[in-house]
Amino acid sequence: MFHFERTITLPIELEKAWDFFSNPKNLSKITPDELGFKIISDLHKGPMYSGMIIKYKVSPILNIQMTWVTEITHVEHEKYFVDEQRVGPYSVWHHQHHFEKVDGGVKMTDIVHYKLPLGFLGKLVEPLIVRPKLEQIFNYRTQVISEVFGV
Repeated sequence: MFHFERTITLPIELEKAWDFFSNPKNLSKITPDELGFKIISDLHKGPMYSGMIIKYKVSPILNIQMTWVTEITHVEHEKYFVDEQRVGPYSVWHHQHHFEKVDGGVKMTDIVHYKLPLGFLGKLVEPLIVRPKLEQIFNYRTQVISEVFGV
């Protein structure tokens, strides 16, 4: 099992951060275009909830398109939510999104635990391909978030 963590502090109100990040429709805004990320679920209006299933198309490697299905497994309003992969490129994907009011804004922390398929081969490619791709995705996300919220 691998671990990835990223923290950013935004000079905005907690409610504004929560409203943006807990809305699955905003995922495409903070995902690099090269991933071909597209939500294919018919998302209803209303807040995110435990048990919500979200289906995407994504091309993480070599422009090979695949389906990724996540379930929102835990939600505590304006504190955290968790998405877990049900179908997709990982053997395990568990992504926690934490929100904490701090002086001058909101501290957001992403904690990802993941396991790759293919056993030993998966362990070999993690530092060469997967970890750098995650770094790239979260660096892009940080850049876009900074632009959107004027950091």
